[in-house]
Amino acid sequence: MAGDPAHDLAHVRRVVAWAGRLAEAEGARLGVVVPAAWLHDVVTVAKDSPDRKRASRIAADEAARWLRAEGFPEADLPAVAHAVEAHSFSAGIEPQTVEAEVVQDADRLDALGAIGLARMYAMSAVFGSGIVHPDDPVPSEPPARALDDKRWATDHLFVKLLKLPATMRTEAGRAEAERRAAFLRDFLRQLATEVA
Repeated sequence: MAGDPAHDLAHVRRVVAWAGRLAEAEGARLGVVVPAAWLHDVVTVAKDSPDRKRASRIAADEAARWLRAEGFPEADLPAVAHAVEAHSFSAGIEPQTVEAEVVQDADRLDALGAIGLARMYAMSAVFGSGIVHPDDPVPSEPPARALDDKRWATDHLFVKLLKLPATMRTEAGRAEAERRAAFLRDFLRQLATEVA
């Protein structure tokens, strides 16, 4: 998507790679996981759009339409569409299949760790957010103030990213998410010493 450095082709490739690993670990069908991972962001909606919560539904419809036109097996289209629709954090759709769990976990992994941090700050620049709150740059857990990740990029770690490991559906995804979240906590400790 133009103007969205966090949802570029490199993001899609990372999601596809992790989806393949998780599918192998979980025994998920690659014939569903791989196309769903490639097409999970085939339609993107700006983070500040009122249609944001519908983005994955729109993407699922477009993925199914495109795959059908390419001769993809009709019997597998509902499973691919469901995996695309359920990947989204903001949609809040519960995955009903292991394939949907795999795609959801793979997408969430890309929001964690060093790459997740880079993506978060890149998007904050797009939206004109500050890096840290001037009086409370690294909030305590629980925070002593109302968090506002629209104004302060680092707040997004507490609003969403550090909560992602608890939402992981697969064992392999959860282990990788915890490893990446540990990196984010180390980053926050270092950041706290630098902005104190």
